[in-house]
Amino acid sequence: MKFFLRRSIAGALAAIVLCCGCAYNGAKRMMPEESGAIAEQGNAESADRTGKSAAKPWQYADIAMGTVVQQTIYAKDETAAADFSGKAMEMLARLEREEISWRLDTSEVYRANGAAGSKEGVLLSEDMAALLENCQELWERSEGAFDVTLGAVTRLWDIDKWAAGETVEGFLPPAEETLAQALDTCGSQKMLLVWEAPAAEASSAGNPTRLFLPEGTQLDLGAVGKGFAMEKLCSLLAEHPHVTGAVISLGGSILTYGSKPDDSPWRVGIVNPFDTSASIGILTLEGQWCISTSGDYERYVDLDGVRYHHILDPKTGSPAVSDVRGVTVLMKDSLLSDGLSTACYILGPEKGMTLAEQYGAEVLFVMADGKLEMSDGMEQYFKRL
Repeated sequence: MKFFLRRSIAGALAAIVLCCGCAYNGAKRMMPEESGAIAEQGNAESADRTGKSAAKPWQYADIAMGTVVQQTIYAKDETAAADFSGKAMEMLARLEREEISWRLDTSEVYRANGAAGSKEGVLLSEDMAALLENCQELWERSEGAFDVTLGAVTRLWDIDKWAAGETVEGFLPPAEETLAQALDTCGSQKMLLVWEAPAAEASSAGNPTRLFLPEGTQLDLGAVGKGFAMEKLCSLLAEHPHVTGAVISLGGSILTYGSKPDDSPWRVGIVNPFDTSASIGILTLEGQWCISTSGDYERYVDLDGVRYHHILDPKTGSPAVSDVRGVTVLMKDSLLSDGLSTACYILGPEKGMTLAEQYGAEVLFVMADGKLEMSDGMEQYFKRL
């Protein structure tokens, strides 16, 4: 017996907007009086200490980067909220189109993969060079548990189809020999970043970077793309002073920013791996945070009593075998947040907590037996339900 489980993107979006049916610039807009916030219930209108009208929580839902994007934007008027929301969606689409997609021939990752094996390599943008440098460092610190060169392996498992919520008919794991051949092309030590010599008038900070990949090695930024996007969203929010607070959900990652008019904290529910319709606990936060989760309950196929999920172990090329059901990482710096949650899932609590500490992150593990293990710092933010 086999089956595929993941609520489709279209179905998820339909559920989100079922109560409102309003649209704005192609995105579904959820009026504050009609629906709660992403992570909590929001009031239709708040007032400051003088009793004057303050920012309202305007809500929007749309699709980008192959997942549902939910935005709760606190602004004094709808124009300011809609302006930011529209620019955020444009930025996410541009990020996928121009930088991180391995499918679109307009992206840097596509060009880098196409240049694998060439003597010239490919020239990278400053952002992509910095991202890949950080990814290589995470690969080293995680003892290889996180690896962006798994492209050839993820194609065999057809992870993108799972991510899109498509039904997987006739699923069979890749043949061992085929998987072994693909695995031979992987390993972030194969990724060579070369800083080119600067021109006489150029500063070293502006040096262009060239990437060289061996033939067959393919990048896949699926495990780090959302964190990269969250980093860009933080910068975009800083450019919009009329937005005083926001909660943005991008797949398994959530960004909190600024504050609510009444200065009450953000409350973010952590999904229960044993019942994904419920929360296992609540994070209470103030200001800017990024929360990323990874688990075997998100996208998977059950076949003959074995669960094949989307978190691949770079050492085996197969879904990671773990006593962990779900991991939540909490950190200020969003760039590597989802990559770190993936690595922690594979490493388990002991090594995972050590790794998280190196990045100043707090981490929560939900174990297969239902027990919770967490870093000391996480205890001040998390309360189990």
